[in-house]
Amino acid sequence: MDRNDSQLVLAVTGATGTYAASLLAEKSPWPVALICSRMGEAVYAHECGPIDALSAQAAVTYAEDDCFAPVASGSVPTVGMVVLPCTTGTLGKIASGMGDTLITRAAHCHLKEKRPLVLCVRETPWTSIDFENARRITEAGGIVMPLSPPYYMFARQDPDRVSMRDLLASYVDRVLAALGRPAEKTWGDLC
Repeated sequence: MDRNDSQLVLAVTGATGTYAASLLAEKSPWPVALICSRMGEAVYAHECGPIDALSAQAAVTYAEDDCFAPVASGSVPTVGMVVLPCTTGTLGKIASGMGDTLITRAAHCHLKEKRPLVLCVRETPWTSIDFENARRITEAGGIVMPLSPPYYMFARQDPDRVSMRDLLASYVDRVLAALGRPAEKTWGDLC
């Protein structure tokens, strides 16, 4: 990859919903720099199959303990970073300013450099601690985007014919829109 500022950092942590990460890598107009936590790899394998399939969609992959990777430095520009799915533990670490892994370090760099950081939190229900951590992230300039598909995109469709792929692809479009890539369809197209 010649230009790091044209890459999207995608981090996968140990929450459910890892199929959405694969869809993001597939739909991204930018080359993907992939970081998976050990639990992210385990959950991906459980839900989707071998992690190699996701790694094959990335332009480059980094180990979660590789804090010498280029994305560990704020001096290396990117189009943004998405943590998908994001555990509430990762949300808490980032909100606390911890940089103990490449995922949390890269997230910190995105916040301090005022580049897009989207945390796709996959947990329900939330505790007051989770809400406080989400507040801290948004005040620091990040976007907390719970892994909740935009159901309105399937209004007046037979729910038995709407697939998980359909729902998560619509969600991924919203994530990409948060990074500046307009969605193919919006609420306005349905009105």
